[in-house]
Amino acid sequence: MLFRKLGIATIITVYLLVLAGGIVRSTGSGMGCPDWPKCFGMLIPPTEASQLPSNYQQIYAAKLHGEVEFNVTKTWIEYANRLLGALTGIIVFATFIASFSYWKKDKTITILSFLGVILIGANGALGKYVVDSFLKPGIVTLHMMLAILVIFVLLYAIARAWAKVIQTENVGKKPFLNKILILVLVLSTSQVLLGTQVREAIDKVIASPIFGYHRETWIEQMGLPFYIHRSYSLLILALHIYLIWQLKMNIQQQGIIYKFMQVLVLLIIIEILTGTIMAYLGVPAYIQPIHLTLAIISLGIQFVILLLLNFKNVTRLSQS
Repeated sequence: MLFRKLGIATIITVYLLVLAGGIVRSTGSGMGCPDWPKCFGMLIPPTEASQLPSNYQQIYAAKLHGEVEFNVTKTWIEYANRLLGALTGIIVFATFIASFSYWKKDKTITILSFLGVILIGANGALGKYVVDSFLKPGIVTLHMMLAILVIFVLLYAIARAWAKVIQTENVGKKPFLNKILILVLVLSTSQVLLGTQVREAIDKVIASPIFGYHRETWIEQMGLPFYIHRSYSLLILALHIYLIWQLKMNIQQQGIIYKFMQVLVLLIIIEILTGTIMAYLGVPAYIQPIHLTLAIISLGIQFVILLLLNFKNVTRLSQS
C-alpha cells in the first residue's frame, strides 16, 4: 500500500518537474543560475545584484558567453526548478525503498523502481551538462527524451503494483488495440521531440536583434520545424480519434480503461487549444509549459492504457 501511494506521489512530482522545466525554458531562465549545483556560487541564490561580487560579470562571462546580467526572477525560477528536481530524486528513491515489499511477490517492480532511481540521477547529471553547455540544443532534446523514459519506467512499476488490486475490464480485439496504441505512442513521442526542435527555433528567433522583441513575428520566422510540427499534429489528432473510437467499441463503458480514455480525450482537446493559442497569439510564455506538460501527460496515459490492456489480474480494490 505504501509503495502504491508513494508511486502516485512520484508520478505527480515528476510531472510537476516537467512543468517547471517548461517554465524555465519558456521564460528563458535556463541560465538564471550560471553554475551547478550552486547558484552564483551560493547554496541559496541572491535576491539582488548587490549580494554578488562586484566583478560577477567577469567571473561568469565564460559560462554565459559574455551575456551576464543578473535577473532575480530568472535566477529564482531556475533555482526552484533545481529544488523540485532534488525533491523528485528523494521521492523516487523513497519509492524504490518501499518497493522492497514486492521483492518476493514481483521482483520486476523493485527492479524497475531501482532503474527509475538510476535514470532520474542520470537526468540530473545531464541537467548539469545542459547548464555547462549553455543550453546546447541537442542536449536539451536528450534531456527531454530521458525525462520521458523516466516517466515510462516509473509508470510501468506503479501500474504493475496497482494492477494487483484493481480489476480491468474485458477487452475485445486486444492485439489490434495494442498495435494502434504502440503506433500512437511512438508517433506522439516523436511529436514531443519535434516540439523541442520548435522551441530551439524559437530560441534562435529570440536571439535575433531584429525579431527577438516582436513576438507576433516569431511564428513567421521559425520556418520548417514549426510547419512540420503543426502538420504532423493533424496526423496525431486523427490517430487519437481512431484510437478513442476503437477503445469505445471494445471496452466496457464504466471500467478504468474507459475512464483513462475520457481523460485522454479532454487532454487532447486542451492540447489543441493551447497549440492554437501559441500559433495565433505570438507564442505566449505562460502557454508553452502547459502545452508541453499536457503532451507528456497524454503520453503517460497512453502508456498506462497499453499496460492495463495487457495486465492480468483477478483481485479487486476492495480486497487490498
